[in-house]
Amino acid sequence: MSAQALRGRVALITGASGGIGSALARALAREGARLALLGRSAEKLAAVLPDAAATDVLLLPGDLTDDAYLRESVEKTLAHFGRLDILINNAGMALSAPFGETTLSQYDQIMRLNARAPFALCQLCLPHLRQSDAGTILNIASVNAHKGYALQSAYSASKHALAGFTKALAAEEYQNGVRVHMISPGGVFTDMVKISRPDLTGEGMIQPEDIADIAVFLLTHRTNAVIDEVCVHRLGKEPFL
Repeated sequence: MSAQALRGRVALITGASGGIGSALARALAREGARLALLGRSAEKLAAVLPDAAATDVLLLPGDLTDDAYLRESVEKTLAHFGRLDILINNAGMALSAPFGETTLSQYDQIMRLNARAPFALCQLCLPHLRQSDAGTILNIASVNAHKGYALQSAYSASKHALAGFTKALAAEEYQNGVRVHMISPGGVFTDMVKISRPDLTGEGMIQPEDIADIAVFLLTHRTNAVIDEVCVHRLGKEPFL
């Protein structure tokens, strides 16, 4: 299937103003997709695609931990575009702290954004994705969905939850024509990584555009195979985050 398969498709992307999210938005826009971009900052969302006239873009700033915002965003997307073909759950937060110093409030916050919000959005979007002949869900996880690293207990718990949910949903929705994929990157040099791992310089690390390229491949190569997970890390390097 050629990249033309994305032309005219409607994709909803969360965390669209961040490193991976903005790279995803630009990559899909280049392929002619129409986009609903979700993120906290209206200003940052507007900067993702400054030449918004080149494609059809709907900016929906708000808080992904707010259930009302999630419902309204899906409703506005459908009202604006009249359809939905792709959901990309990319938004997430990291936390680097010893287990004994990680508060329950911090745990609840990270689980709500990294695991609960994707779960809720999938429930809201699935009825509409099933109506598409190319309905696809793409969840952006982390190598922490499979490993456990020191100072990452809450973050790892949230990504393990996302991984389990993705795999179960992939098997469940295959019969409904919806493909569910997960990309688990290690060491992508984003602002989140800069905060959680200030010791890293970014040299030789995976770039957000690398993840966007993989996402476009998955979205444009729709097969009968169930590709529920793609792990991405540098050869010969221990993945992290």
